[in-house]
Amino acid sequence: MIGRDAVIFATLRMSQFTDLFKGFFHSEKVAGLLLVTCTVVSLLIANSGAGDAYAHLLHQELGPAALGLRFSVEHWINDGLMAIFFLMVGLEVERELYVGELSDIRKAILPLAAAVGGMLLPAAIHFAFNAGTPTQPGFAIPMATDIAFALGILSLAGNRVPTSVKVFLAALAIIDDIGAILVIAFFYTETVFFGWLGGALGIFAALCGLNRLGVRSLWFYLPPGILMWYCFLQSGVHATISGVLLAFAIPFDEKDDANVSLQLQHFLHQPVAFGIVPVFALANTAIRLPSEWLSGVTGRNGLGIIAGLYVGKVVGIVGAPLLLVRAGWARLQEGLTWRALAGAGFLGGIGFTMSMFIANLAFPDPTHVIGSKLAILLASTGSALTGLLLFRTGPRAPHASS
Repeated sequence: MIGRDAVIFATLRMSQFTDLFKGFFHSEKVAGLLLVTCTVVSLLIANSGAGDAYAHLLHQELGPAALGLRFSVEHWINDGLMAIFFLMVGLEVERELYVGELSDIRKAILPLAAAVGGMLLPAAIHFAFNAGTPTQPGFAIPMATDIAFALGILSLAGNRVPTSVKVFLAALAIIDDIGAILVIAFFYTETVFFGWLGGALGIFAALCGLNRLGVRSLWFYLPPGILMWYCFLQSGVHATISGVLLAFAIPFDEKDDANVSLQLQHFLHQPVAFGIVPVFALANTAIRLPSEWLSGVTGRNGLGIIAGLYVGKVVGIVGAPLLLVRAGWARLQEGLTWRALAGAGFLGGIGFTMSMFIANLAFPDPTHVIGSKLAILLASTGSALTGLLLFRTGPRAPHASS
């Protein structure tokens, strides 16, 4: 009887997380299309007669100066709202590590290898173009994959995409986000104020202690999490890191029906997908095209970004698993063909949100930032169209989910 009850319970839990993924995928489908719309709207406004007023709005300063919190609207979006985005990313990573594709090394090895290949090769390509130049710090720009855009475009292929491909791409993008977070922490922090950093890490340690003690109420985590964000902001380490650390401090219990991590993820998913990320797009793609915009795209930095995202991503994402399969260390899951893997590889070249975020951190020169963002837009568009074409012209998947 006990064994039968355990099987029933496990089946219900699996069904719950399957439903969660389906809901996640379908929300990302709409969110990706919304992201495209916001990007187009932002570019049109920035290059219209309202462009100056729009730029003035984004640079308007808000917040209490006495607390060191007086920043432009754009800064609040990139350092404040995006911390919530990274909290959401961290919760997704936590879920995958406990019960998802990353919970079993046999299932995780292919997306892990693909993600690593899809980060290292684009970075190496950009570095090869820009080594020793003022744009060398942009090496991490083509490393990123935008999960909302990638899954949104993948959804347009409909029933030609097996569920295994959707899960693979989601897991790959989540691992990619972890890599981007580590890169931001280690490579884009110039001056560190160790007193503030120590305070932030002390708060994180205390939250982890609460987790170990079995404290489950979010009220014991969220207010200290805001304080941790403030400490990171003052420390010089990018404040969005606080979102990820807070996510890992929040308890996750797959046997607990009152799973607070899962509850918070459910609560945040739509505000992030339909609010924060579109607002980020509106603020960061408000690019007024300069008369010499082409030179920003065809220069070393622009070419490194385009080649990294459009070529490096797909070669890395396909090449690393190919080596593992040929060596006999892994095998493709059912429904995951090499053609589908190539399609996922091109969709992995949609950098967008994270790539633009890193571009803001990499360059103090606005000219380099604008050139980088234009290159990201071109490469992401090309990657999206190529990946979609591969799936749309392929055979219908026998086990695709609607």
